[in-house]
Amino acid sequence: MTDVRSVDPRTGEAVETVGRETSPEEVLARCEAALAAATALDALGRAGRAALLHALAAALEARREGVVATADRETALGPTRLNGELTRTTYQLRLFAEVLTDGGYLEAAIDHPGDTPMGPRPDLRRMLVPLGPVAVFGASNFPLAFSVPGGDTASALAAGCPVVVKAHGSHPATSQLCFEILRDAASSAGAPEGTLGLVHGVAAGADLVAHPAIRAVGFTGSAAGGRALLRIIEQRPDPVPFFGELSSLNPIVVTPAAAEERGESIGREVVGSATLGGGQFCTKPGLVLVPAGTDGDVVVEAMATAVRETGPQVLLNAGIADSFGRIARELAAVPGVEELARGAAADTAGFAATPLLLATSARRLPERVTEECFGPLTVVVRYEGEGELFAALEGLPSSLTASVLRGREETELPLALARRLRPLAGRLVFDAYPTGVAVSWAQHHGGPWPSTNSQHTSVGTTAIRRFLRPVTWQNAPADVLPAELADDFTAIPRRVDGVLEPPR
Repeated sequence: MTDVRSVDPRTGEAVETVGRETSPEEVLARCEAALAAATALDALGRAGRAALLHALAAALEARREGVVATADRETALGPTRLNGELTRTTYQLRLFAEVLTDGGYLEAAIDHPGDTPMGPRPDLRRMLVPLGPVAVFGASNFPLAFSVPGGDTASALAAGCPVVVKAHGSHPATSQLCFEILRDAASSAGAPEGTLGLVHGVAAGADLVAHPAIRAVGFTGSAAGGRALLRIIEQRPDPVPFFGELSSLNPIVVTPAAAEERGESIGREVVGSATLGGGQFCTKPGLVLVPAGTDGDVVVEAMATAVRETGPQVLLNAGIADSFGRIARELAAVPGVEELARGAAADTAGFAATPLLLATSARRLPERVTEECFGPLTVVVRYEGEGELFAALEGLPSSLTASVLRGREETELPLALARRLRPLAGRLVFDAYPTGVAVSWAQHHGGPWPSTNSQHTSVGTTAIRRFLRPVTWQNAPADVLPAELADDFTAIPRRVDGVLEPPR
């Protein structure tokens, strides 16, 4: 098997050999261990799994310094960003412990026997149960929040599903370290062996998705990578759910009133969002619609100045750097597109990229510039009047986010924009920027294809819903029912005979 090598993106040089790619036999063993663990993990109950999640969070916190140092060496994302990411991850683990304690996620419902307009009704009791082992694919751009630790892993474990993670090749040492920390903490917390597993290598990822023990797949990455996994799933005798976060343009609309009131600050802030983390956020604003005229000129000139003042951005791996360079050249050559500004030139060391600002018009918006470019590149689209603006929005692909920057107390145009943007995005952002996704009960991190392909995504408490399925017990004796469906159980919200009853 091929060595798994850890590369420093600042230099482009391999620093260490993490191990060997996982063999088909080893993938088989990981999947069988996860399947064997499923019943015992479910049997821990909500309280036991909540304690497990708290233990995982504490273990990561205890090893913070080493985890952040390893992740920084492998990603060049910087200690400040990575410390924040680790804090987010431990918070997310603890939040899902709260979800378990609350119990509302089970959607428990009881209908007692009785007469109905359709005739007699039997005793019916319904709740959500775990799907079984879940495959999680680590993301290149979030080594601590969408990889071995992160939303997919936290929500799957909360649901009662063992997890086998396919480590991302951009940060294999970080993945291995985090896995070992979490595996040991899970064992100490009483979780069964096989609760967590890890595989390395592209072939191992394909074998993982194809294994019959795997009951769902969580993926954050490119649309091409997502389609490749979908093809494997479609060839299974029993296709399983695929939850993918894939590609996103994340348009921002600057209204004329906003441009007039604070054009210069908007220009600087948009570039700050677009170059955050080297422009390698799935929520990076890739298209900014700015009004024509002198107020819009102020926005664009501020953007150009900010781009020129931005230094080279170190990208995560050679593939991303090569793809960015190719797409940037292609976009700059599209008829009707002009280069407005570029940042400091990247040197030849490592996977550095030069920030770039392009511009075109809404009247002749080229389809090519409405595709995601992963990295520090943004396209300005100048529009004349609401007609051009609305027409341009109709031609955009769906995204994770769509943002509106409006004037003080402006309501009419933002309302019209919200109506047009809602079908295109899963999160509508007003007077702020899309990078940064808070973890909370009300959060959603999805949108219509190609941004995602699912109702529930990896951020927010409803992420747990992806790894559960409903089961109804009909005329079941009391001693075979789950505790949450017993008549005298009152610790969680339940719908009983059609009435939602709060916990008591």
